[in-house]
Amino acid sequence: MSQSKLNSEVTAFLDSLKHSLRDEIECLRKIIMSTEYDLNEGIKWNGPNYSINGEDRITIRINPQKQLQIIFHRGAKVKEPLDKRLLSKNYDILIWKENDRAIASFKSLNEIQENSQMIREIVEKWIEATT
Repeated sequence: MSQSKLNSEVTAFLDSLKHSLRDEIECLRKIIMSTEYDLNEGIKWNGPNYSINGEDRITIRINPQKQLQIIFHRGAKVKEPLDKRLLSKNYDILIWKENDRAIASFKSLNEIQENSQMIREIVEKWIEATT
């Protein structure tokens, strides 16, 4: 993946934080941006956020600094509840909060790297299901 897909403003923001899991954040950013989708990377809720067509879909929660969480959602505005989960496949790294909101948590670079293919697949399936 090209470094140019990463937003330099997000990089500068993260550089200013001196986060203890900075390498892990970079790894997640690269995985998320490696999809075929034209995701827009920005900062929202004090962490990297990914939107498509102006709609927020994925956020990396970077605080507290003991772990990172990828939050898969349908944006900040309340939407009609869904009868079934947005993703039909059962991914063991996801914890479902609602049928349209799931979280994957990571505490180490190794854990992220071991699950990188699954994370990328989830990102792609999430974007497909929400656009």
